[in-house]
This record gives sequence, structure tokens and C-alpha cells, in this order.
Amino acid sequence: MAARLEEARGLALAIGLDVVDALAYRVRQSRPATLLGAGQVEQVAERIAQDAIELVVVDNSLTPVQQSNLEKAWNAKVIDRTGLILEIFGERAATAEGRLQVELAHLDYQAGRLVRSWTHLERQRGGFGFLGGPGETQIEADRRMIRDRMARIRRELDQVTRTRGLHRARRQRAPWPVIALVGYTNAGKSTLFNRLTGAGVLAQDMLFATLDPTMRQISLPGIDKAILSDTVGFVSDLPHQLIAAFRATLEEVLSADLILHVRDIAHPDSEAQKADVLDVLGELGALPTGEDGEAASMHGPAVIEVWNKADLVTDPDHRAAIIARAGREEHVVLVSALSGEGVTDLQRAMADLLGKGHRRYELRLAASEGAALAWLHAHGEVLALEHDEDAVQLSVRLAPADFDRFQRQFGTQV
Repeated sequence: MAARLEEARGLALAIGLDVVDALAYRVRQSRPATLLGAGQVEQVAERIAQDAIELVVVDNSLTPVQQSNLEKAWNAKVIDRTGLILEIFGERAATAEGRLQVELAHLDYQAGRLVRSWTHLERQRGGFGFLGGPGETQIEADRRMIRDRMARIRRELDQVTRTRGLHRARRQRAPWPVIALVGYTNAGKSTLFNRLTGAGVLAQDMLFATLDPTMRQISLPGIDKAILSDTVGFVSDLPHQLIAAFRATLEEVLSADLILHVRDIAHPDSEAQKADVLDVLGELGALPTGEDGEAASMHGPAVIEVWNKADLVTDPDHRAAIIARAGREEHVVLVSALSGEGVTDLQRAMADLLGKGHRRYELRLAASEGAALAWLHAHGEVLALEHDEDAVQLSVRLAPADFDRFQRQFGTQV
């Protein structure tokens, strides 16, 4: 409970709120009218009156009725966890796509809360006269406008998705593996991204410092080029509106060859954060992997767990236990993205897993077989290439499944 309270405080601080106090209550049974019990509501009201507090953040989802009743009881503005996260995303979105995604999520959230926003529902907007009837109520008109705006945004995002799909298809035709960084917010993804790429992506000790995806080229042992993608951080109880709105962005994770699941191993709730990340990945369709690092689904990416912030584990016994545990588990690497500790080991593990099962094949193609040569360039790594008068001799690294596809399509060329 203490860690969850601290996270709620961090979310409030992330948009510049002045946190006067933070209170934790155990809710044994949710009250339909107020979520909290009558005694708890009264205790909070006294605390609000004491310091003339203007805004109360409830670290839980509230129904419109609960939100309205609490505002009346406390005489203060009330927002819930979903509303707070939407505010953060709205403030941080830097690209046109990010702003569209946030606006769509916010409209979806707000559409169900118009009953709280309007106190003049009895007021009627007149019809056009020739249609007859009483016309639209204010709330009906506002809901219609929200639906129309959401439809326009979805059309724009569909175009973004198609464009992103074309870019992804081009990347998949190239022999460059794609690596996606995922993890709980503030786990250190952007710091690790900067360490691996030398880029200057914003990296701050702040929740949701990164919203818009960033991609850079990196080199790994034995792999000249790979694409590394930084993504938005996850959080427990991530609003479903945001998961839906950011699906186009997070689809980069689904098409990755390798996922780096970055964990803050120094955080007391690291295991719970891991479960939250896997829940979101499951909702997106990127299933978690088994112990051997192989994807749980046939087409899913493999996963390396990156236990980050090793520099913050200062207790010798605790550090020794973490090192021993990391050594026992496969596809786990202990690093400090800040200091660089373990990053070389991580790069080696990434290269090993990306190249796992790939073999080197010596092939000879007729000079006229340009389509076969193009296929090999698109689906494998051409290591050496020599031309003679009527043939091409080449060494290529391919996954066995891709070599089988090549043979079925072009015949035996070994």
C-alpha cells in the first residue's frame, strides 16, 4: 500500500501539483455512491477544510456519480486515477499523433461523465422547425459532438496506423532485427535507450517522461545493424482508453523480433510492476515468454528481462541475492543504465538471442536469378558475395525456417 501511495504522489507531482497530504484507506466494500465509507468521507472532508485544499486525487477509478457526490461532500474538485493519467499524457504528448491519441482517450473518458458536467439538462435546443419535435437536449448535443470528433480522430489515426504499417513492412523486408523496450513507467527505459544508442532522448526521474515512440539504429556483436524502439511506460491500472488509443504506437512491440522488458530491480514492488506490464502486453496480444526465452506464441517476440538500476541496490546482502538470482534465471541481465554496469553483457545476450537458430549457408545462384538474390538480401544477412562469369557465390545467414522457404520457392541452391 505504501508503494502504491508513493506512486500516486509521483503521478500528481508529474503534472506539477503541490501535494499537501497523502492518505491511504482500505476499502473493504466499495460504496456505489461514494466508493469510501461515510466515516472515511468525513475524515477526508475535515482534512480538506483544515488546509483549504482545492483538488483531491482519488487513486482509483470513480464512476461519474461517485465523483459528483465526493465533490459535493468535500467542496473540492475531484479527479480519479484515470483522469490524472490522462492529464499527464495530455501535457506530455509532443507529436501530432500523440496528441490525437490522448484527445481520443480523453473524449472517450469524458463522454460518460457529461451527466456530471451539465446541470442544465432541462434546457432544450430548439429543432430546425421543419423537423418538429422538442429538439435535442444539451447533453445529447454534446455527446453527439464528442462522437463526431472521436470518429474524425479515429480516421486520422487509421491513416497513421496504415503509414506505420508500411514503414514496418519495409523494415521487415530488410534484414535488420527490431528490438522494443517495454517496462513500467520510470523503470529507466529511456536511460537505457540513450546508453545503447548514444541518443539524447529525454530521461528523467519522473513518471511518463516518454510518451512518443523513438527509434534508433544500434550495432550488436555480430549484428551490424538493429533498430531499437523506446515506448511509453506502463503503469498499474492503465486506463483502458489509453491502451485502445495508443494501440497503433504499441503495435511496434508486436512486430519486434526481441522485447527488452526493463525492470526497476531496486523498487520494492518490482514483481507487481512486472505483472502489470505482462498484463498490458497480454491485452495487446504480445504474450509473455517462457523460461527459455522462446515466444509463447509461434509468431511472438522473444524477451530478455533487464534488471535495471543495479546501482541503487546498495545493501551487500540484497545485492548478492539479486546477482545470484539473476545468474540462476535464463535471459535475465542485471544492469545499471546510468553507470553502464552490465550493458556489455546485455548487448551480448541480445545478439545471442537474435541469432539463435540462425545458420550460415553457402549458396550458388545463376546470374539470371535476381529474384532469389533479392529474397536472400531481404530475409537474411548476406555475409559474402562473389560474382563470376555466369553465377553468384554467396554466404548468407538465415533461420532454418527461412532457408526452407527459400528452397521451396527457388529450389535447392546449395
